[in-house]
Amino acid sequence: MSTIAAFYSGKSILITGATGFMGKVLMEKLFRTSPDLKVIYILMRPKAGQTLQQRVFQILNSKLFEKVKEVCPTVHDKIRAIYADLNQNDFAISREDMQELLSCTNIIFHCAATVRFDDPLRHAVQLNVTATQQLLLMASQMPKLEAFIHISTAFSNCNLTHIDEVVYPCPVEPKKIIDSMEWLDDSIIDEITPKLIGDQPNTYTYTKALGEMVVQQESGNLNIAIVRPSIVGATWQEPFPGWVDNLNGPSGLIIAAGKGFLRAIKATPMAVADLIPVDTVVNLTLAVGWYTAVHRPKSTLVYHCTSGNLNPCNWGKMGFQVLATFEKIPFERAFRRPNADFTSNNFMNQYWNAVSHRAPAIIYDFYLRLTGRKPRMTKLMNRLLRTTSMLEYFINRSWEWSTYNTEMLMSELSPEDQRVFNFDVRQLNWLEYIENYVLGIKKYLLKEDMAGIPEAKQHLKRLRNIHYLFNTALFLIAWRLLIARSQMARNVWFFIVSFCYKFLSYFRASSTLKV
Repeated sequence: MSTIAAFYSGKSILITGATGFMGKVLMEKLFRTSPDLKVIYILMRPKAGQTLQQRVFQILNSKLFEKVKEVCPTVHDKIRAIYADLNQNDFAISREDMQELLSCTNIIFHCAATVRFDDPLRHAVQLNVTATQQLLLMASQMPKLEAFIHISTAFSNCNLTHIDEVVYPCPVEPKKIIDSMEWLDDSIIDEITPKLIGDQPNTYTYTKALGEMVVQQESGNLNIAIVRPSIVGATWQEPFPGWVDNLNGPSGLIIAAGKGFLRAIKATPMAVADLIPVDTVVNLTLAVGWYTAVHRPKSTLVYHCTSGNLNPCNWGKMGFQVLATFEKIPFERAFRRPNADFTSNNFMNQYWNAVSHRAPAIIYDFYLRLTGRKPRMTKLMNRLLRTTSMLEYFINRSWEWSTYNTEMLMSELSPEDQRVFNFDVRQLNWLEYIENYVLGIKKYLLKEDMAGIPEAKQHLKRLRNIHYLFNTALFLIAWRLLIARSQMARNVWFFIVSFCYKFLSYFRASSTLKV
């Protein structure tokens, strides 16, 4: 039996962010490999009119947990949902629930965070820094706690090119930032945000770096470790390939390209797309939890969960594989013009891209107004362009992450643990993974019927022909206007026509002589 799976049997585990993408996969893996665990506490709020129990029921009834119900039929009884609000200073947890958490918890996996790049600094600090600080305070009062695993991001220090598995100091102490958020008003915070984050690209990476400092400074006698995943994508192998349920990471870009909203991205083709499957991250996280609790390292260890240093895949290759998959597995019709370019890094291409995005959106919204419906395409397109603009920092750069601790941990695992909790990304076949990723988006996220693929392929061909005709007509109109306004353009045009005529005449004369 797996040593790691046996370790989690009988344990009471607290997971923050359990309703998120990684949190769900983490719960699924725990229940599937350690069905005898005692309980998983999850912190959550009612949402969209659903109670806590209704939300838990909805999560467990998803396809992700189908295998879990076979090996752990009592899974509903092993999840204890506790009302909590991480935006509140005390999490707003009731006294009874707090007492149960403090007295029973053995392992904490802190996955909760805001991952929005454009979040206001106050909100990002509250969720990524202050909430971490308060959870550490709770952890220090748990007599049965064996390990505290903090999920950060490999981009917390993306202002550096080479990143080691260490916690880097920030220019300003986290406590000072937390204190200032309490008395500064929003307008002042927004004004000083660019100066505070410095060479960090956004509030997300900045506050995740602050959160790591809080973990290091306030760990006390706790057994703590930090896991830094890069861009988290769909499942690779477990519980089945291609499962994904949100628009984070490349998922939103793939949908936008497949539906035709996205025509091009300003990316450096040779830059490494450091994508990591979510089940790989979860396997490493559970292995880290076991190692931290059993071996009790003397210092806080950082583990990088990245692919670029061991099995790199650049954006050009990834874009090509995504587009090749679209040919086999096209998405259903939205407002599509096919053949998106994932590797455009040219000013004229970007100018043309903006025109090809906004012009059809404006035309479509005009059509919606004529038919009495609410225009929405221009707003959606502006939002998409804003999102891709925020991603440009990450898809035009490459980083080097050291993985000494991750490789050390892999060597500490038994052959059985290496099989059950596999996080060796060198075994990943990118072609198969990307194809399963696109297929998973279609099936699990968009919930499109796979029986409609032949019809979607025919529709794709029709749209491609329309696209070619549109571009040809636009080119001819632009060329005609240019000739009418420029003598030089007319001279070039006459030269081309004359050259072609002479070439054809020479070709005909040569053919006649041979005969």
